[in-house]
Amino acid sequence: MFSSRQRLKNRTTPKDLNRFDYLQALVTEFQDTEDTDARLQVLANLSNFAYDPINFEYLRKLQVPELFLDCIDDDEDLAGRTVQFGIAGICNLVADPKNRDIVLVHDTGVQCIIRCLSSSEIETKLAAITTLIQLVTPASRERIVTSHVLDCMRNFALSSDTRLRNLAQVFIEDYG
Repeated sequence: MFSSRQRLKNRTTPKDLNRFDYLQALVTEFQDTEDTDARLQVLANLSNFAYDPINFEYLRKLQVPELFLDCIDDDEDLAGRTVQFGIAGICNLVADPKNRDIVLVHDTGVQCIIRCLSSSEIETKLAAITTLIQLVTPASRERIVTSHVLDCMRNFALSSDTRLRNLAQVFIEDYG
């Protein structure tokens, strides 16, 4: 059994596996393929890669934050997997201040994330709440902590889903 320190040493480094080229190939595949299942698989992979800070700069260069925002900017697919993977990717990326700023300056970024709160998918709602929590800054607070968002959080705080209830309560305690 490996210790945490050994696992960290065994992790790949930014230069391993020619990471940028691999991520670029994923983005190209997402843009070029017309097969819906293949696109979803690539989007899920990009969302997972967005979790690793080693990838943040590469993903910015490839405009993946904007790609994720485009994925959630679809009113007709609010309950769909494209929105779910898109908001999950954004949620992973905004832990980084540069990525957070990209989302905040995007014309419809915050509104698209808020719209995800009305999804019928719990995972989409959870990622949207977590993303909003990470996006609140003194400059962005007024755009995010609105009466509409607070009403959503109050409703979620009554949910039978423990994760949704707890995240909503955190949002209310921090910003309500």
